[in-house]
Order: sequence, then C-alpha cells, then structure tokens
Amino acid sequence: MNRLLFLGAAMGELVTATPALAQSHGGHSQHGAAPAPPPAPTPSPTPALTTSACTPEHAEMGHCEMPAPPAASQQTGCTPEHAEMGHCKMPEASTPESAAQDPDCLPEHAEMGHCTSGTGAADADGEADGTDLSPGDAPAPRPVVANYADRVWGQSAMQPARDMLRREHGGGSFSQVMIDLAEVKIANGHAGYKFEADAWFGGDINRLVLKADGEGEFGEPFADVELKALYSRAIGPYFNLPAGVRQDLGVGPDRTHAAIGVEGLAPYWFEVDGYLYLSTQGEVRASASAEYDQRLTQRLTLQPKVEFELSAQDIPELGIGSGLTSAEIGLRLRYEIAREFAPYVGIVHEAKFGCTADFARAAGDDPSSTNLVVGIRAWF
Repeated sequence: MNRLLFLGAAMGELVTATPALAQSHGGHSQHGAAPAPPPAPTPSPTPALTTSACTPEHAEMGHCEMPAPPAASQQTGCTPEHAEMGHCKMPEASTPESAAQDPDCLPEHAEMGHCTSGTGAADADGEADGTDLSPGDAPAPRPVVANYADRVWGQSAMQPARDMLRREHGGGSFSQVMIDLAEVKIANGHAGYKFEADAWFGGDINRLVLKADGEGEFGEPFADVELKALYSRAIGPYFNLPAGVRQDLGVGPDRTHAAIGVEGLAPYWFEVDGYLYLSTQGEVRASASAEYDQRLTQRLTLQPKVEFELSAQDIPELGIGSGLTSAEIGLRLRYEIAREFAPYVGIVHEAKFGCTADFARAAGDDPSSTNLVVGIRAWF
C-alpha cells in the first residue's frame, strides 16, 4: 500500500513539471537567450528580539537580548544578591543631615546601619566626654553616664528608680571574724604561743573593730596581751583610719592608751598598718607591720611578715627602752584546705634592741631567738 502511494505522488510531480519545462524550451527557440535573472538580495541578519523572558543563557547564544536594567532610582526592590549577579543596581543610600548629627544614635545602631553617629557625641551640656575626646595628655575624661532609659521614660521618671537601687544595693552592714595567727612556738625546748585576731562590724565606710594580740609560754601567765576597741572610717578605696582605746594586760602594771593609726592595702598588694599610742601616764609608743601573700598555687601561699615596736622614752617598769625596742621577721607557708581554714608552718626570728635588750638580759631572758611555728589561719 505504501509503495502505491509513493508511486502516485511521483507521477503527480512529473505531470506538474512538464508544461513549465516545455514553455521554457519554447521561449528559448523563439527569442534567443533570456537575460540572467537579477541576483537575489542578501538577507540582512534579523535583529535579536528584546524580551523580558530572555534568559542570560539565550542572550549569550544570540537568540535574544537581555533588557537594559532600569534606572537606579527606580530599583527600590533590588536586593544585594541580585545586584551582585548584575540583574539590577542598588540605589545609593542618602544620609540625611539629621542622621549624620543624631546625638541619640547609639554605637550598636550605627553598626547596623540604622543611623549615623556624629564625629563626637555630646552630653546634655553639649560637651564631648568619655572616649569621644581627642587623644592626648589631658586629664582623664568624665565617665559616660548610662542614661539611655531617660530617652524613653524621662529623667524625672527614672531618678526614683535609681535612688531605690542605691538604697537596696548599698549601705549594707556586714561582719567578719579573722584569726590571722594562732600558733605554737618551739625554741630551745620551750613551747610558747602567739595569737592575733580581730573582728569588725559595719559597712564600707564606717566600722566597729575589735583586736586582740598576745603571746606567752605554756604554764605561765600572759606575758603580753593587747586589746583594742576602734572606730574605723574609710579614707580612700584601700585605706582606713582607725581610732580608739588600747588596753594592755600581762606582767607588770596595766596600761591604757589612746590609739590612732592607718591600715590598708598598699601598692603591689602589701597589707600594712601603723599605730600611735598615748598612755594615761603620758608615754608615747608606736608600732608598724607589713605582710604580703605570695600565691604559689591556688591553695599554697607563702607569707613574709615584719613587725616593729618603738617607744619615745624608757619605761623601766615594763622593761622597755627608748627608740626601736623590738622587731620580728617571719616566713609562713600555709595550705588552704578551704578558703576559710588554712594550717601553716613557718620560722620566726625575734630580737630586742637597745635598752630593751638590756632589760631582757637583766631579767635572764635572751634578747633574740629563732622559733619554729605551727598554726592555723581561719575566718568566718
């Protein structure tokens, strides 16, 4: 069947072409050679169509032309991702004059691009402060006041809240009992003891302080005990000014003194104190001490300590001469089982000088000695 259809189609083409062929040969025999037909015009390339559906791949193959991007002022919907691919152009951000000089623009908001801070922030009186000041050797700038809530609620509404915060988080009363030394001294077959303790109650500025220092030998009465009751007031971030009464007990006549001194934390973390005493007998004496905690580990601490005693005059009934009367140098190593409890071992050298040493020899005592000490340090 297919062959018959193909044969019929071929015969039809042959019949159609026969008259045209005969007319061409007839014309040639009657008129001679016909002029050559004009050359066909060269087709000009069809310009690429510009369409919004044209993709970058079709544009590269010449099938179409990508539309030109709209003006930047009309591309309000252009995103940074499309701008990076060349599909559009981000409009230039215009910074209003008010934003450039906005005094309320916070650094956090400026980093996020929400606003633009000025060249130097100014406080309420129009003066730059804090880190906005230019570098140099001028006096330290004033601290920046964190009053951001005032911009929302107003200063009159926030001030009562700040006053309440100060009342509830400042001016509290506290207390501490510190047993700085409680040790046994061993030297030349004799065992003695020594203790230094104090307790205080109060706040950061005003305190009531009680101190007790003493030493002696086991089986003997107290040789030297000092009790102090002091009012202490802070005179700076690191120092206090104590003043009060001192009472001496032990061998010899008792003495009552008026006491005033200074104590605190010196530079490089030295704990220091110095006192001046005036007895009811008109005798003037003084004492000074310094110690330092050198941490070897988180729990092991090495503590050197020095103490001095002075007197303005001889006091024979107490065995004290004028000038530098005695000194003590100690080195103690303690281990903090807990921060509040630490046993220690150490070595202490004591010496008496001048007339005080003469009084000691006359009483049959050695004016100098070196002792091994074992004790505890505790506070609560």
